[in-house]
Amino acid sequence: QVQLVESGGGVVQAGDSLKLSCVASGFASGNHAMGWFCQAPGKGREFVAANSWNGRTTTYADSVKGRFTISRDNARMTLDLQMNSLKPEDTAVYYCAKHRDMWRWDYVASPDVYDHWGQGTQVTVSS
Repeated sequence: QVQLVESGGGVVQAGDSLKLSCVASGFASGNHAMGWFCQAPGKGREFVAANSWNGRTTTYADSVKGRFTISRDNARMTLDLQMNSLKPEDTAVYYCAKHRDMWRWDYVASPDVYDHWGQGTQVTVSS
């Protein structure tokens, strides 16, 4: 059974940093791209960052480029999101997700290609 469990959210001030972690189980994480998405109140789920199955390729939403870093450790089956220079507009629930197909790197910014999601972790950034 696939499980994704996020942690690391919290309440911080603008300019602070947070590190989110996602622990995966129930599948070979080294075979799947994985991503982070966020959802703010009243908005849809938005792409944040994605990492290829071997960790060699990453992509980011324009809004987080230069501030966030996605990384993975396939031996530990973890996916991390280092968030620096946080802004109030980063406030949202953050979810990690598993790409539905092995060894694919297409449409990774679309939530439609992910078939399993974690429960989410809340990030609140105050001004």
